[in-house]
Amino acid sequence: MPARRGRPRRASAPGRSSATTAATTPRGGRSEAAWREFAASFVRAGMVPPADTGLAAVEAAEGAAVLLLAPQQALTFTGKCRLRCLYGAVRVLGFAIGPHQPGLPVFSPPTHCALALEALPAARPPAADPRQLRAAARAAMRAHRVRRQARVKVMARFSPECAVVLLEHLDTPVTRFLLSLPPLSRLFEAQKKEESSFTTEDAVLASVGIVKCSPDNGLLVSKSMFLALEELIQACCAEDEGVPVIMVCGPKSIGKSTFNRYLINLLLNHLPSVEYMECDIGQTEFTPPGCVSLSSVTEPFLGPPFTHQQTPRKMVYYGQTSCEQDTERYIDVVKYVFNSYKKEVPLVINTMGWVKGEGLLLLTDMIRLLAPTHVVQMDVYDWKAMDPLTPEYVHLAPGLYTKGKQQGKSKQTNLSAAESWKSSEGEEDTSVPDYKLLYIHPEFPRAGVAGEARVHSSILRDMSILGYLGHLQPPHTGSVLPLHSFVPYQVPFNAVALRVIHTDVAPTNIMYAVNASWVGLCRIPDEIRCQNDGPVLLTQTPVCDCLGFGIVRGVEMEKKLYHVLTPVPPENLRQVNCLLLGNIAIPNCVLVSQEGIEGEIPYVTSEYNYNILGSGKLKQKKHFKKREYSYQCDYT
Repeated sequence: MPARRGRPRRASAPGRSSATTAATTPRGGRSEAAWREFAASFVRAGMVPPADTGLAAVEAAEGAAVLLLAPQQALTFTGKCRLRCLYGAVRVLGFAIGPHQPGLPVFSPPTHCALALEALPAARPPAADPRQLRAAARAAMRAHRVRRQARVKVMARFSPECAVVLLEHLDTPVTRFLLSLPPLSRLFEAQKKEESSFTTEDAVLASVGIVKCSPDNGLLVSKSMFLALEELIQACCAEDEGVPVIMVCGPKSIGKSTFNRYLINLLLNHLPSVEYMECDIGQTEFTPPGCVSLSSVTEPFLGPPFTHQQTPRKMVYYGQTSCEQDTERYIDVVKYVFNSYKKEVPLVINTMGWVKGEGLLLLTDMIRLLAPTHVVQMDVYDWKAMDPLTPEYVHLAPGLYTKGKQQGKSKQTNLSAAESWKSSEGEEDTSVPDYKLLYIHPEFPRAGVAGEARVHSSILRDMSILGYLGHLQPPHTGSVLPLHSFVPYQVPFNAVALRVIHTDVAPTNIMYAVNASWVGLCRIPDEIRCQNDGPVLLTQTPVCDCLGFGIVRGVEMEKKLYHVLTPVPPENLRQVNCLLLGNIAIPNCVLVSQEGIEGEIPYVTSEYNYNILGSGKLKQKKHFKKREYSYQCDYT
């Protein structure tokens, strides 16, 4: 669902400097002194993992638990739950949660860095009556139907400086769908402890759906990361400066996405919205893979990408997870999406992990094109994947389509993408870029070691697609409906144009390619005109708006119809007049793991003639240990 947009309310930034004065009350109603204390707690808790010993967890009701946390105490966990702060304040992945906020879904699968629930220092008047504070905590638990026996146990250990949190079992249509697929049935399960070390608190947390784990599995904020975050928050909340544009770059598996989530959640403590531009087409945050998008973020995202798939404000379907084969079109797409940014709120830009060879040249071009005010460069201490991207370096070094001050271009610039670099006077801008370089040495578990990633990148891409398809599930039913039970939309051949992005396909074979495929549902400005019943084939790949995605479940040749399954609402589907087929495959489990199919599975076979041109096996996901299958596209 599209997020709301708005102009930020300015607030003093947390940190060591207090020169900036708040013009209005920041998000959450905290005073300037409270935000200073918040920053101080961030310093104390950021450098070392907070302690999580001596937790007080009490069963509040069936599928619910009350957690009592002392200041600076934290619970690092895996699993999923709905979190509500009843008294005091807590923080999860940078976002501060108080009693005034509704319950928030929290997802911490073992596939990603574990989340930590940390108690914040109490922000209360010095002369507050402890008896009134106890009464407020007791009343909050009573209002949320916490059992009397549980209230008594909590209040026996209560102090006014504590935080009281209600954890509830979480079940959403998306998670139900994901867990219904055999490869993902244990997605949120962590390795359980031995029975000898299983405590009463562990049993209470397990009844909610979470498992306590070591703080070493959680996010550790290094000193360099803290200093960068502090400076970025101050810049975004300052009254007398322009709106910052923050570009985050670094090699793959270094922690860029984790940093971006943490930064945006921190900013949402102060501002009503933050813009996020996704330029990493291989590991996207809010969309299925293969997209460049611009999203307006108004709510914290407390989980990995497959848990918060949404419709961006602007999106283009590039159609591949790497741009190495067509960097010109990638540049065109990036500029098209960036032109939608209105410079009203801070912008965070995520970039690809391709930072060697032509990838570094392309990144140099991106810095020149997007003109960030801050460049966050992430790299590990003992292995420098790239040179420091100082303004002087970017000024002198050649890009892929631009030239440095003293060096020639790396490629010819007679293409449309290169022409877009020209200024209004027709000359390239060769001035020294004006941005602040912030260098970060991350200390995430296994940061920078791509070969030791928790989950292979292709699996994460499949999970994002499955998270998107989970929006097909009805919101209020406890059961999971298989995808083949949904009625697809019937789309006439002559109502939409068709284009295969990543390869050339003969017109006679185009229906074999599109059948049982993942497609982008797009809108091109040109009117679709066809003298016959179609299909309508485009000769070039357009740079156009993408409104969502779908699966072509079948092609009905007699009636000239595509059968498309998609969660895109009908009012948006009326604008779709183009189907783009890229190099993004439907996850294997969608084809082979759907319930209710007996006998031969459509589109799948274990016996096929591989001498047929274009045929081939589906790639096996080695982490799933499943049988290999192959397509058998048949539209008869």
